[in-house]
Amino acid sequence: MLGWALLADVMPIYPLYALLFTDSGLSGAEVSALFAIWSGVAILTEVPSGALADRFSRRNCLVLAAVFQGAGYAAWMLMPSFAGFALGFVLWGVGGSLVSGAQEALLYDGLADAGAQDRYAQVNGWVTAVQLGAQVPGAVLATSLFATGGYAPAGWASVGVCLAAAFVASRLPEPRRGSTPDDENDEDDAGYFAILRAGLVEAAHRPGVRGVLVAAAALSAFDAVEEYFPLILAGWGLPTAIIPIADLPIVLAGMAGAALAGAASRLGPWALGAVLGVAMLLFGGAGLADHPAGLVAVAVFYGIYRAVLVVVDARLQERLESRSRATVTSVAGVGAEAATFGIYAAWALGEVLVVAVFGLLLAIAVPLLLRAPKAGPDPVRSG
Repeated sequence: MLGWALLADVMPIYPLYALLFTDSGLSGAEVSALFAIWSGVAILTEVPSGALADRFSRRNCLVLAAVFQGAGYAAWMLMPSFAGFALGFVLWGVGGSLVSGAQEALLYDGLADAGAQDRYAQVNGWVTAVQLGAQVPGAVLATSLFATGGYAPAGWASVGVCLAAAFVASRLPEPRRGSTPDDENDEDDAGYFAILRAGLVEAAHRPGVRGVLVAAAALSAFDAVEEYFPLILAGWGLPTAIIPIADLPIVLAGMAGAALAGAASRLGPWALGAVLGVAMLLFGGAGLADHPAGLVAVAVFYGIYRAVLVVVDARLQERLESRSRATVTSVAGVGAEAATFGIYAAWALGEVLVVAVFGLLLAIAVPLLLRAPKAGPDPVRSG
């Protein structure tokens, strides 16, 4: 899984694609329209693709995801126009939705099959750290490939990396699902729409799931803050040429936080909320200081945020049925996509300070959302 995670994010085109669009003649409004298409496709396909992973194969969903993503980059290289870029984002959006839910389900059930599901937070933290760390070699490759021939070498190299990721994904083991052979037989007999309905019912009615699902979605939305880190650094007066280097400590802090999620998973709901609250105070303090020294506070904020995010995802996985794990996780993904627009709005209202206030409110809510379910009959099972 670590090898696949690395390949899935070492894309030389990542740091360059916005520049590719503008250098191809697109206006700012057209670039924003492309991002809207990307988000819209993700929202529409997120839950259906999660049910697809639950009904058929999580591993094959990862394979298809890489193929779709690579096809999207190929469309950009072959048709450098608004239509070609839009087609590429549609393909990439479908690919991204195939990963969401399937990756977590494959990892958790693989650990459960080995009797090691209690290590999910630790292992998923390592996977997240590798994915974040992939930005470093990706940036190096982007710089060197662009220097040799512009956007085309970076784009086609990314297509090749996607195909390599598809091959690695095809070699991942597909664990059995369910706690008994009968559970597996029931899953095999269930049709796609039955699996989809079961996942939606579990998300809405299973005790303890709805609250942690909301927490996971709301926290995941704060990933959007990453897009503003370069703007924050530029606003503090750092020259554009050194912003990629200045951003590196934030990335490394995120990697460290994710890697330490196993230790953070020992914290209770109130402790997690308190730690997240401290992170948001640091982030807000950096905004108030409006000085390059605030980089340290932003880095610590990001490291803590990444650790808490992995732990909350682990809490969600612990409360899900194996047969609908990818579907319910995809429901959280849809919630995250929708909540991301709230982060964008918060930034538009007051940048760092308003985003930090929203984060503090979430930190207060987290202990309540993560409360253990009350003892009693499970309406999903009994139904």
